[in-house]
Amino acid sequence: MNNDIEELAILEGKHRKEKKELQAQIQALKKAAKNDKTKKKELTAEISRLEAEMDTRHQQEIDFASANQEIADNIADPVLSNVENELSKVKISKAQKRREKKSQQEKERDELIKQQEQENLHGPRNTELKAINTKLKERGLKILLIPSDGDCLYKAIAHQLALTKQRELSVDNLRNIVANYIRQNQDDFIPFMTNPDTCEMMTSEELEEYCSKIENTKTWGGQLEIRALSNSLKCPISVIQATGPGSIDQGSEYEGPPLVITYHRHMYGLGEHYNSTIHCEIED
Repeated sequence: MNNDIEELAILEGKHRKEKKELQAQIQALKKAAKNDKTKKKELTAEISRLEAEMDTRHQQEIDFASANQEIADNIADPVLSNVENELSKVKISKAQKRREKKSQQEKERDELIKQQEQENLHGPRNTELKAINTKLKERGLKILLIPSDGDCLYKAIAHQLALTKQRELSVDNLRNIVANYIRQNQDDFIPFMTNPDTCEMMTSEELEEYCSKIENTKTWGGQLEIRALSNSLKCPISVIQATGPGSIDQGSEYEGPPLVITYHRHMYGLGEHYNSTIHCEIED
C-alpha cells in the first residue's frame, strides 16, 4: 500500500512539473505574439489543443495507476473489509466524476478549435497562402514545405541549390558563407543594419556579433542574408510573397535559372517563414 501511495505521489509530482513546463511554453508563445492581435487569435486554438492533450493524458495515467493499485490490493487481501469496499466505491465515483468533467472540457475545447479553424479559412494565413499559390501556379510551381526551426531560409536555399544547380551545401555551410560575406563586405551592409535596442546604425563590433549569431545560432535570415547568399553563390534568387510584385529578385546580374523560394508573414504564429518550391508535376 505504501508503495502505491508513493507511486501516485511521484506521478502527481511529474504532472505538476509538466504543467509548469506547458505554462512556460504557452507564455513564450504569447510573448512572441504580444503585439499582434491576429497571431493571438491563431494561438488560441493551439494552446487549447495542448492543454486538452495534457489533461487527457494525465487523467489516463492517474486512472491507470489507480486501477493497478486496486488490482494489487485485491490480490494482497482477497477478503476486503466493508470499510475498504466503501472507500473503493468512493474512489471510483470520484474518478468517474473527474472523467466526466474532463470529457466535457474536451468537448468545449474541440468546439472552440473548430470555431477557430472556421475563422481561419478566411484569416490572414489562408489568404496569404492562396495569393502565393496563385503566383506560383503561373510559373508552374508549388510550395515545398520547410520546417519552421530558425533555419528555414537556409534549408530552402539548400533545397533549391540541389534541385536547380545540383549543388549540395549544408545549412552550416550556407550560414558560414553568409557571415563571411557580410564581414568582407561590411561597408555594403552596415548602412542597412541597426541595433534593435538603440535603433542606431550598427558598429563594427555589433556587426561582428551579428555575424557570429548567424554562424552559431538558429537566428532567422532575412533580406540582407538573401542578398549575401545571391552574391556569394553568384546566382539569382526570386522571393515570391503574397503582396507586391510577382517576385522580389536578387542577383539578376548572374546567369542561370533563379532559386525560387516563398516568403510567409502569417504561416506560423512565431514569426516570418520561408519555404522552397518545386515544379507542379514533381511529387512531394
